[in-house]
Amino acid sequence: MAFSVANARVLVTGGASGMGRLYAERAIREGAGSVTLWDIDALALDTTASELSGYGTLVHTRVVDVSKLDDVRDAARHELGAGRVPDVLINNAGIVRGNDYFWNTDPERDTEATMRINALAPMHVAREFLPAMITETTREKRILNVASAAGTLSNPRMSVYAASKWALIGWSDSVRLELERSGNRHVKITTFCPSYVATGMFEGARGPLMTPVLLPDVAVSRAWQAMLSGKPFRLTPWTVSLARGLKGVLPTVVWDQVADRVFHVYSSMDAFTGHAATAATATTTAKESRA
Repeated sequence: MAFSVANARVLVTGGASGMGRLYAERAIREGAGSVTLWDIDALALDTTASELSGYGTLVHTRVVDVSKLDDVRDAARHELGAGRVPDVLINNAGIVRGNDYFWNTDPERDTEATMRINALAPMHVAREFLPAMITETTREKRILNVASAAGTLSNPRMSVYAASKWALIGWSDSVRLELERSGNRHVKITTFCPSYVATGMFEGARGPLMTPVLLPDVAVSRAWQAMLSGKPFRLTPWTVSLARGLKGVLPTVVWDQVADRVFHVYSSMDAFTGHAATAATATTTAKESRA
């Protein structure tokens, strides 16, 4: 029997806007029983909850700074105490810093914030919910971890972002294997790795050769279908898989030439400006979704 979101409990981090909101809208359209949105932006949460209410799905919100373990723990305990073990958990919140060389970045604002939100937060969120998701076997569960093609290929001017997504990919797929090997196959993990998505977070970035900047609803649709089917990985568009394969078989010096001069991967961040909010502190940007 195919997995369905009908009557399911769905939790989305970074859910007040951007792709997080699109995931919530998709869940509501497909008849979810409840949708819980975590975000650091209280005003955006209230607005989104108001606009998504009235469609037959209960919408719960909570202000959560996912970069802080105590915040994640408190919020997760609240959910579990209310009997809302997620049937679908979407680790969507993320930030991006870019357009500079690593030695010019700020260790706290750039490195620490990026790693806490993009890499550590999904681990902490999943760790709080996984025991209950494993124990509750009345229906299948899904975890969707939103990573990035940047986690599969090195790219100048986004070294820390790439590192955070490499970490996310390695952790996400390793936990998938742990669930399978431990016999808990009713919990399935999907790792989603798109190229640039037009959310505003990558404003100014240029898609490599034959790699269009994805519309948010297209990215969400592809991630959603992969999650429903329990597919371990979804790389999109197809050129992400092609580049990954070429990098794996070509000598590094050859791949560097192909990536730079043919695909223009290495210059894709040269004109990056980013969303206006990314100039603010990490806590104000934690609300932003990244695919």
